[in-house]
Amino acid sequence: MSFRRFWALFLCRNLEFLRDRSSLTWNLLFPLSLIAGFAFAFSGPGLDLYKVGVLGDPSDWNDSGFFKTRYIQFIPTADLPAALTKVQRHQLDMLFDPVGQRYWINDESPKGYVLERLLRGTERNSTLSKQTVSGRVIRYVDWVMPGVLAMNMMFSCLFGVGYVIVRYRKNGMLKRLKATPLTPLEFLSAQIASRLWLILASTVLVFVGTDWVIGFPMFGSYLDLFIVFAVGAISLISLGLVVAARATSEELAAGLLNVLSWPMTFLSGVWFSLEGVRPFLQKAAQLAPLTHIIDAARAIMLDGAGLMDISGHLLALTAMSIGFMAVGAWMFRWE
Repeated sequence: MSFRRFWALFLCRNLEFLRDRSSLTWNLLFPLSLIAGFAFAFSGPGLDLYKVGVLGDPSDWNDSGFFKTRYIQFIPTADLPAALTKVQRHQLDMLFDPVGQRYWINDESPKGYVLERLLRGTERNSTLSKQTVSGRVIRYVDWVMPGVLAMNMMFSCLFGVGYVIVRYRKNGMLKRLKATPLTPLEFLSAQIASRLWLILASTVLVFVGTDWVIGFPMFGSYLDLFIVFAVGAISLISLGLVVAARATSEELAAGLLNVLSWPMTFLSGVWFSLEGVRPFLQKAAQLAPLTHIIDAARAIMLDGAGLMDISGHLLALTAMSIGFMAVGAWMFRWE
């Protein structure tokens, strides 16, 4: 091995990266913006570890020690059936009725167990009644499974299309295709179709394998779930094509794809519920395709919803797919 040749290549690669101002900017700004975003989303005196829904008006809450416990977020709620559903789905760790001196927890929730001990420890002089959560008891792994599948699909869609097309452009393959009668729409459509069946096949295999080992509840239709993932995959692939439409640097493409993927990962409810976060962030999450995929998949798997019940999510994903594909085809360039 020649150290001289190694050093020459080392310097050339460093200069190539440093002279690519767009890539350098993204590598510097992305982690800063990500940290700033999380600081804004979870700002406050401390990160709340538990979420407790409280029935009634906040002005009627008593001065018990339970309400003074730190690291518990108390969320006012007036709709008892909706709140009970959130307890079943691990979106709320406990539902508490201070006037009726009763509470609800999910027996499959470790956080619910801890909160029950805290509540009974701070309300020793009260007669508390534990109510059974009616309906199906859902494990946390059952609730998080649709989000994990959708997240894995998101990374495959974005990086499997956006990053590859940028590499094609960089090594001159797209320049050679330009000399053929192939149109941008034809090329992009072929990329979508190719990536789509690969992603759906891998998603089905992952679902079948994990279901065989763990066993997930499925109260809806497998066909409806497949349709949701298919429409969602098309939307995410189309989004990746927007990034790949003009980017010429793999480093820049990776930065842009990270800018799109990581906020969606944390703000789409993959690992935790968005219940109780800032309303602005809850509305912003509805602009992400991943949010609609996860919500629709959970509705089918856990609630037995049909296509009509999730039609709003499907319409949103379809509109996003058409919009992203149109923008990608309009911005696309061969060189």
